[in-house]
Amino acid sequence: MRLLHTMLRVGNLDNSLQFYCDVLGMTLLRRKDYPGGEFTLAFVGYGDESDHTVLELTHNWGVESYDLGDGYGHIALGVDDIYQTCEAIKARGGKVVREPGPMKHGSTVIAFVSDPDGYKVELIQLKDQASPQEPSQTQSVTA
Repeated sequence: MRLLHTMLRVGNLDNSLQFYCDVLGMTLLRRKDYPGGEFTLAFVGYGDESDHTVLELTHNWGVESYDLGDGYGHIALGVDDIYQTCEAIKARGGKVVREPGPMKHGSTVIAFVSDPDGYKVELIQLKDQASPQEPSQTQSVTA
């Protein structure tokens, strides 16, 4: 088994695609309208679905926003240089809601950005993240 994708419901698909593709550097892998169900699916990621986990953005026509609830946490992306990545995200119009720095009660350097619907994306500094027993499996973001 392997993890295929994570799905997020989005209120404005164009805004979400701009964020995930132009700000975070993902690629639109496929997009399809389903008129009978009045929804559109768009899949984005850092590599082909055949060997990468991707993000499914679901836009239900006529729905402009969702209550995110308190059960959802975040998506996490590994980055090689968290400070440079955050600066690049800001330069592309992204919103950094937690500047880079050590996590509470730990030493891992993290930051958070927010997508157009309010979903949080955690950035994790990859350098020195993997222990010899557990190599990192996190996909790296290129800024």
